[in-house]
Amino acid sequence: MPRTWIDATAVLLAAVLLGGCATSKEKLLPHGHNTMLDIWQQETGGGEGGGPTARQLLDARQGLRRPLNEADVQATPAVQERYTRTASNEIYRQFHRLPNPDLVMYVFPHLAGTDPVPVPGYSTVFPLYQRVQYAMPGERVEDY
Repeated sequence: MPRTWIDATAVLLAAVLLGGCATSKEKLLPHGHNTMLDIWQQETGGGEGGGPTARQLLDARQGLRRPLNEADVQATPAVQERYTRTASNEIYRQFHRLPNPDLVMYVFPHLAGTDPVPVPGYSTVFPLYQRVQYAMPGERVEDY
């Protein structure tokens, strides 16, 4: 029986696929004796040994945990003053509404329902945007 090019291609494809299975997992993906917990503790400095990484991490955490000094305490109200509700700014709007123009749509006369009932033409109004949007304090000052 004569061989065709399809048979030769099938044999070549099978040889390539079976050759891929001959590779060792250890050769392809070698690993050491460390577990994931060992690697985690080594990289984050969480083990008994600590190391330079652990010291840097601890220093960064201590910098974030520092107490507020007097200058920080005095500067905080000035930053939040525009957003804080007080008796003097309670009567003024802080968050102005952004424009949401109304659209007028004309519906032509048509037939509606399972028993075609004539509906006369009419106009309807709906907002351009689905939700009302608000500006941040100081972003929009003109009234609408």
